[in-house]
Amino acid sequence: MTNWFYLHLRAFSLALKRLASQPLGTLLSALVVGIALSLPAAGYLLLDNVASLARGVSGTPEISVFMTQEATAAEIAAVEQRLRAETDLAGFRHVPKDEALRQLEESGIGDVLGALTSNPLPDAFIAMPLGDDPALYEALHARFAAWPGVAHVQLDSAWVKRLHALLGLGQSAVLLLAGLLGFALVIVTFNTIRLQILTQRHEIDVSRLLGATDRFIRRPFYWFGTLQGLLGGVVALATVWATVQALAGPVASLAETYGTVFSLAGPGLRESAAILGFAAFLGWLGSAISVRRHLAERLS
Repeated sequence: MTNWFYLHLRAFSLALKRLASQPLGTLLSALVVGIALSLPAAGYLLLDNVASLARGVSGTPEISVFMTQEATAAEIAAVEQRLRAETDLAGFRHVPKDEALRQLEESGIGDVLGALTSNPLPDAFIAMPLGDDPALYEALHARFAAWPGVAHVQLDSAWVKRLHALLGLGQSAVLLLAGLLGFALVIVTFNTIRLQILTQRHEIDVSRLLGATDRFIRRPFYWFGTLQGLLGGVVALATVWATVQALAGPVASLAETYGTVFSLAGPGLRESAAILGFAAFLGWLGSAISVRRHLAERLS
Protein backbone atom coordinates (compact mmCIF):
# COMPACT_ATOMS: atom_id res chain seq x y z
CA MET A 1 0.00 0.00 0.00
CA THR A 2 2.84 2.40 0.84
CA ASN A 3 4.44 1.71 -2.53
CA TRP A 4 1.10 2.33 -4.27
CA PHE A 5 0.76 5.72 -2.60
CA TYR A 6 4.35 6.56 -3.47
CA LEU A 7 3.85 5.73 -7.14
CA HIS A 8 0.72 7.86 -7.34
CA LEU A 9 2.42 10.72 -5.52
CA ARG A 10 5.31 10.52 -7.96
CA ALA A 11 2.92 10.50 -10.93
CA PHE A 12 1.00 13.41 -9.42
CA SER A 13 4.18 15.44 -9.00
CA LEU A 14 5.29 14.67 -12.54
CA ALA A 15 1.89 15.75 -13.91
CA LEU A 16 2.10 19.01 -11.96
CA LYS A 17 5.54 19.71 -13.39
CA ARG A 18 4.28 19.09 -16.91
CA LEU A 19 1.36 21.47 -16.36
CA ALA A 20 3.66 24.13 -14.89
CA SER A 21 6.15 23.75 -17.73
CA GLN A 22 3.57 24.99 -20.26
CA PRO A 23 1.59 27.71 -18.42
CA LEU A 24 -0.01 29.21 -21.51
CA GLY A 25 -1.30 25.87 -22.79
CA THR A 26 -2.51 24.92 -19.31
CA LEU A 27 -4.32 28.23 -18.94
CA LEU A 28 -6.00 27.98 -22.35
CA SER A 29 -7.10 24.39 -21.72
CA ALA A 30 -8.49 25.34 -18.30
CA LEU A 31 -10.38 28.26 -19.86
CA VAL A 32 -11.88 26.01 -22.55
CA VAL A 33 -13.00 23.43 -20.01
CA GLY A 34 -14.17 26.04 -17.49
CA ILE A 35 -16.22 28.15 -19.90
CA ALA A 36 -17.85 25.05 -21.38
CA LEU A 37 -18.74 23.64 -17.94
CA SER A 38 -20.01 26.99 -16.69
CA LEU A 39 -22.90 26.87 -19.18
CA PRO A 40 -24.68 23.78 -17.76
CA ALA A 41 -23.65 24.77 -14.22
CA ALA A 42 -25.23 28.19 -14.65
CA GLY A 43 -28.31 26.56 -16.20
CA TYR A 44 -28.74 24.27 -13.22
CA LEU A 45 -28.24 27.18 -10.83
CA LEU A 46 -30.81 29.23 -12.74
CA LEU A 47 -33.37 26.43 -12.49
CA ASP A 48 -32.77 26.10 -8.76
CA ASN A 49 -33.24 29.84 -8.23
CA VAL A 50 -36.36 29.93 -10.40
CA ALA A 51 -37.86 27.05 -8.41
CA SER A 52 -37.13 28.86 -5.13
CA LEU A 53 -38.64 32.08 -6.47
CA ALA A 54 -41.76 30.29 -7.76
CA ARG A 55 -42.31 28.61 -4.41
CA GLY A 56 -41.86 31.90 -2.59
CA VAL A 57 -44.27 33.79 -4.86
CA SER A 58 -46.94 31.09 -5.05
CA GLY A 59 -46.72 30.15 -1.40
CA THR A 60 -46.96 26.69 0.08
CA PRO A 61 -49.77 24.67 -1.55
CA GLU A 62 -52.43 23.47 0.87
CA ILE A 63 -55.20 20.88 1.01
CA SER A 64 -58.61 21.95 2.32
CA VAL A 65 -60.69 19.26 4.00
CA PHE A 66 -64.36 20.31 4.32
CA MET A 67 -66.62 18.47 6.73
CA THR A 68 -70.31 17.81 6.08
CA GLN A 69 -72.87 20.21 7.57
CA GLU A 70 -74.16 17.39 9.73
CA ALA A 71 -70.71 16.41 11.04
CA THR A 72 -70.76 15.80 14.77
CA ALA A 73 -68.13 16.99 17.23
CA ALA A 74 -66.92 13.40 17.54
CA GLU A 75 -66.40 13.11 13.76
CA ILE A 76 -64.53 16.43 13.68
CA ALA A 77 -62.32 15.32 16.54
CA ALA A 78 -61.69 11.99 14.80
CA VAL A 79 -60.55 13.76 11.60
CA GLU A 80 -58.32 16.05 13.65
CA GLN A 81 -56.78 13.03 15.34
CA ARG A 82 -56.13 11.36 11.98
CA LEU A 83 -54.48 14.49 10.61
CA ARG A 84 -52.31 14.69 13.68
CA ALA A 85 -51.12 11.12 13.03
CA GLU A 86 -50.27 11.79 9.35
CA THR A 87 -46.51 11.63 8.76
CA ASP A 88 -46.79 13.24 5.30
CA LEU A 89 -48.03 16.56 6.71
CA ALA A 90 -45.89 19.46 7.84
CA GLY A 91 -48.85 20.77 9.84
CA PHE A 92 -52.56 21.59 9.79
CA ARG A 93 -55.07 23.95 11.36
CA HIS A 94 -58.74 23.68 12.19
CA VAL A 95 -61.09 26.37 10.87
CA PRO A 96 -64.43 26.18 12.76
CA LYS A 97 -67.54 27.18 10.86
CA ASP A 98 -68.10 30.24 13.05
CA GLU A 99 -64.57 31.51 12.41
CA ALA A 100 -64.98 30.96 8.65
CA LEU A 101 -68.23 32.94 8.71
CA ARG A 102 -66.58 35.77 10.64
CA GLN A 103 -63.73 35.92 8.09
CA LEU A 104 -66.26 36.20 5.26
CA GLU A 105 -68.06 39.00 7.06
CA GLU A 106 -64.79 40.87 7.46
CA SER A 107 -64.04 40.46 3.74
CA GLY A 108 -66.83 42.90 2.82
CA ILE A 109 -69.87 40.72 2.15
CA GLY A 110 -71.39 41.01 5.60
CA ASP A 111 -74.65 42.44 4.21
CA VAL A 112 -75.21 39.35 2.08
CA LEU A 113 -74.44 36.98 4.94
CA GLY A 114 -76.69 38.97 7.27
CA ALA A 115 -79.71 37.84 5.28
CA LEU A 116 -78.99 34.19 6.04
CA THR A 117 -80.84 32.52 8.88
CA SER A 118 -78.06 30.00 9.59
CA ASN A 119 -74.38 29.45 8.98
CA PRO A 120 -74.00 27.69 5.60
CA LEU A 121 -70.30 27.03 6.05
CA PRO A 122 -68.92 23.70 7.31
CA ASP A 123 -66.02 23.05 9.62
CA ALA A 124 -62.76 22.69 7.69
CA PHE A 125 -59.14 21.70 8.10
CA ILE A 126 -56.24 23.27 6.19
CA ALA A 127 -53.41 20.74 5.77
CA MET A 128 -49.86 21.56 4.64
CA PRO A 129 -48.19 18.53 2.97
CA LEU A 130 -44.54 17.77 3.62
CA GLY A 131 -43.05 18.45 0.18
CA ASP A 132 -44.36 19.50 -3.22
CA ASP A 133 -44.56 16.21 -5.09
CA PRO A 134 -47.85 16.13 -7.07
CA ALA A 135 -48.18 12.37 -6.44
CA LEU A 136 -48.19 13.06 -2.68
CA TYR A 137 -51.06 15.52 -3.07
CA GLU A 138 -53.11 13.04 -5.05
CA ALA A 139 -52.50 10.31 -2.48
CA LEU A 140 -53.49 12.58 0.41
CA HIS A 141 -56.58 13.74 -1.49
CA ALA A 142 -57.79 10.17 -1.94
CA ARG A 143 -57.00 9.30 1.67
CA PHE A 144 -58.79 12.31 3.18
CA ALA A 145 -61.85 11.92 0.96
CA ALA A 146 -62.47 8.42 2.32
CA TRP A 147 -62.70 9.53 5.95
CA PRO A 148 -66.13 9.55 7.65
CA GLY A 149 -67.70 12.98 7.93
CA VAL A 150 -65.64 14.51 5.08
CA ALA A 151 -67.77 16.07 2.35
CA HIS A 152 -65.13 17.48 0.00
CA VAL A 153 -61.35 17.69 -0.32
CA GLN A 154 -59.92 20.52 -2.38
CA LEU A 155 -56.31 20.90 -3.42
CA ASP A 156 -54.68 23.45 -5.64
CA SER A 157 -51.81 21.44 -7.07
CA ALA A 158 -52.14 22.61 -10.66
CA TRP A 159 -49.32 25.12 -10.26
CA VAL A 160 -47.22 22.42 -8.58
CA LYS A 161 -47.66 20.16 -11.60
CA ARG A 162 -46.81 22.97 -14.01
CA LEU A 163 -43.76 23.91 -11.97
CA HIS A 164 -42.52 20.32 -11.89
CA ALA A 165 -43.13 19.97 -15.64
CA LEU A 166 -41.21 23.15 -16.44
CA LEU A 167 -38.37 22.25 -14.07
CA GLY A 168 -38.25 18.73 -15.51
CA LEU A 169 -37.98 20.17 -19.03
CA GLY A 170 -35.26 22.55 -17.92
CA GLN A 171 -33.34 19.80 -16.15
CA SER A 172 -33.50 17.61 -19.26
CA ALA A 173 -32.18 20.47 -21.37
CA VAL A 174 -29.35 21.12 -18.89
CA LEU A 175 -28.43 17.43 -18.77
CA LEU A 176 -28.41 17.26 -22.57
CA LEU A 177 -26.20 20.34 -22.75
CA ALA A 178 -23.89 18.94 -20.09
CA GLY A 179 -23.63 15.65 -21.98
CA LEU A 180 -22.78 17.34 -25.28
CA LEU A 181 -20.24 19.69 -23.74
CA GLY A 182 -18.81 16.86 -21.65
CA PHE A 183 -18.27 14.84 -24.81
CA ALA A 184 -16.53 17.83 -26.40
CA LEU A 185 -14.29 18.25 -23.35
CA VAL A 186 -13.34 14.58 -23.45
CA ILE A 187 -12.23 15.12 -27.03
CA VAL A 188 -10.18 18.17 -25.99
CA THR A 189 -8.43 16.18 -23.26
CA PHE A 190 -8.00 13.28 -25.69
CA ASN A 191 -6.08 15.47 -28.13
CA THR A 192 -4.06 17.13 -25.36
CA ILE A 193 -2.86 13.78 -24.04
CA ARG A 194 -2.12 12.61 -27.57
CA LEU A 195 0.17 15.60 -28.03
CA GLN A 196 1.79 14.86 -24.68
CA ILE A 197 2.47 11.26 -25.77
CA LEU A 198 3.96 12.40 -29.07
CA THR A 199 6.14 14.98 -27.29
CA GLN A 200 7.45 12.44 -24.78
CA ARG A 201 7.71 9.47 -27.13
CA HIS A 202 11.50 9.14 -26.67
CA GLU A 203 11.17 9.26 -22.89
CA ILE A 204 8.47 6.60 -23.09
CA ASP A 205 10.65 4.36 -25.25
CA VAL A 206 13.57 4.68 -22.85
CA SER A 207 11.35 3.94 -19.84
CA ARG A 208 10.03 0.88 -21.63
CA LEU A 209 13.57 -0.38 -22.33
CA LEU A 210 14.48 0.08 -18.65
CA GLY A 211 11.64 -2.21 -17.64
CA ALA A 212 8.91 0.27 -16.74
CA THR A 213 5.45 -1.33 -16.65
CA ASP A 214 2.48 -0.09 -18.65
CA ARG A 215 0.79 1.22 -15.49
CA PHE A 216 3.91 3.13 -14.49
CA ILE A 217 4.04 4.87 -17.86
CA ARG A 218 0.31 5.59 -18.05
CA ARG A 219 -0.17 6.86 -14.51
CA PRO A 220 1.28 10.40 -15.03
CA PHE A 221 -0.95 10.90 -18.08
CA TYR A 222 -4.03 9.94 -16.04
CA TRP A 223 -3.09 12.49 -13.41
CA PHE A 224 -2.33 15.09 -16.07
CA GLY A 225 -5.83 14.78 -17.54
CA THR A 226 -7.46 14.74 -14.11
CA LEU A 227 -5.61 17.86 -12.96
CA GLN A 228 -6.37 19.63 -16.22
CA GLY A 229 -10.07 18.87 -15.79
CA LEU A 230 -9.93 19.97 -12.15
CA LEU A 231 -8.40 23.30 -13.15
CA GLY A 232 -11.21 23.71 -15.66
CA GLY A 233 -13.71 23.02 -12.88
CA VAL A 234 -12.13 25.78 -10.78
CA VAL A 235 -12.47 28.17 -13.72
CA ALA A 236 -16.12 27.11 -14.14
CA LEU A 237 -16.84 27.78 -10.47
CA ALA A 238 -15.14 31.17 -10.64
CA THR A 239 -17.13 32.04 -13.78
CA VAL A 240 -20.44 31.07 -12.16
CA TRP A 241 -19.64 32.98 -8.97
CA ALA A 242 -18.62 36.06 -10.93
CA THR A 243 -21.87 35.88 -12.91
CA VAL A 244 -23.92 35.55 -9.72
CA GLN A 245 -22.19 38.52 -8.12
CA ALA A 246 -22.66 40.62 -11.26
CA LEU A 247 -26.40 39.82 -11.52
CA ALA A 248 -27.27 39.78 -7.80
CA GLY A 249 -27.86 43.53 -7.61
CA PRO A 250 -30.01 43.89 -10.77
CA VAL A 251 -32.05 40.79 -9.89
CA ALA A 252 -32.74 42.09 -6.37
CA SER A 253 -33.79 45.46 -7.79
CA LEU A 254 -36.12 43.80 -10.29
CA ALA A 255 -37.69 41.63 -7.58
CA GLU A 256 -38.21 44.73 -5.42
CA THR A 257 -40.30 46.36 -8.14
CA TYR A 258 -42.69 43.38 -7.90
CA GLY A 259 -42.84 43.63 -4.12
CA THR A 260 -40.76 40.49 -3.62
CA VAL A 261 -37.55 40.02 -1.70
CA PHE A 262 -35.32 37.69 -3.70
CA SER A 263 -31.59 37.08 -3.51
CA LEU A 264 -29.78 35.24 -6.27
CA ALA A 265 -28.00 32.27 -4.68
CA GLY A 266 -24.68 30.91 -5.88
CA PRO A 267 -23.57 27.28 -5.90
CA GLY A 268 -23.38 25.67 -2.49
CA LEU A 269 -20.82 23.22 -1.20
CA ARG A 270 -22.53 20.21 -2.75
CA GLU A 271 -22.94 21.88 -6.15
CA SER A 272 -19.33 23.10 -6.09
CA ALA A 273 -18.06 19.61 -5.27
CA ALA A 274 -20.21 18.18 -8.08
CA ILE A 275 -18.78 20.64 -10.63
CA LEU A 276 -15.19 19.94 -9.59
CA GLY A 277 -15.76 16.19 -9.50
CA PHE A 278 -17.46 16.16 -12.92
CA ALA A 279 -14.66 18.23 -14.44
CA ALA A 280 -11.97 15.97 -12.96
CA PHE A 281 -13.82 12.88 -14.19
CA LEU A 282 -14.04 14.26 -17.73
CA GLY A 283 -10.31 14.98 -17.69
CA TRP A 284 -9.53 11.48 -16.43
CA LEU A 285 -11.87 9.88 -18.99
CA GLY A 286 -10.32 11.76 -21.91
CA SER A 287 -6.82 10.88 -20.77
CA ALA A 288 -7.72 7.23 -20.20
CA ILE A 289 -9.17 6.87 -23.70
CA SER A 290 -6.24 8.69 -25.29
CA VAL A 291 -3.63 6.67 -23.37
CA ARG A 292 -5.24 3.36 -24.25
CA ARG A 293 -5.52 4.40 -27.88
CA HIS A 294 -2.16 6.07 -28.60
CA LEU A 295 0.18 4.82 -25.94
CA ALA A 296 -0.81 1.22 -26.59
CA GLU A 297 0.44 1.59 -30.14
CA ARG A 298 3.93 2.45 -28.89
CA LEU A 299 3.94 -0.22 -26.23
CA SER A 300 2.74 -2.98 -28.53
